[in-house]
Amino acid sequence: MSVAKTVGKLLAGTPERKAEADADLDLVQRVQEGDVAAFDLLIHKYRERIYSVVYNLTSNREDASDLTQETFIKAFQSINRFRGASSFFTWIYRIALNTTLTHLRKNRLRRFFSFERIVEEDHSGEWLDSLASGQQTEKSALVNELQEKLNEAFQKLSYKHRTVITLFEIDRLSHKEIAEITGCSEGTVRSRLHYAKQQLQSYLQEYLK
Repeated sequence: MSVAKTVGKLLAGTPERKAEADADLDLVQRVQEGDVAAFDLLIHKYRERIYSVVYNLTSNREDASDLTQETFIKAFQSINRFRGASSFFTWIYRIALNTTLTHLRKNRLRRFFSFERIVEEDHSGEWLDSLASGQQTEKSALVNELQEKLNEAFQKLSYKHRTVITLFEIDRLSHKEIAEITGCSEGTVRSRLHYAKQQLQSYLQEYLK
């Protein structure tokens, strides 16, 4: 089966994603044929999204910038091995995730979950909404206090649970997309999300009253 047919089969029933995957595949094929400039278009398309997920796993702008750059370097170096078993979107996210988690393990960094970013982007679930309820002045004070507490709670989670929370709550990926990126089933993704949220709720119980 050709690369184009493989991607088309995987994304059947989602016209927008199929069109996006087809456009990405065309760029990938151009890069594979020696058109290096085509890779710049892929970088431009996905740079901010990759930076966002890396930043929310590291909470360090300099590290996020370096790891984003490293992700694209690795992707470029491996581009000839891309055969369309998944979309380019999934493939590049998987590289970013693996690169970031390797970095975190290697350097034993403190990992922080950006509560302020969630509040600003309004991507949180009901349990996060309850943390930010109240008058605006109360919210500001609460956010400042919660930032440290939520950072501490988030870093208590395992890598796999921090990952699904970040991809789902911050980057708003679907269960299917997260499953493809992390290499596990959708059921496992849902289970990890449920467990991670339960753990965070437990760590922050006094603020949920």
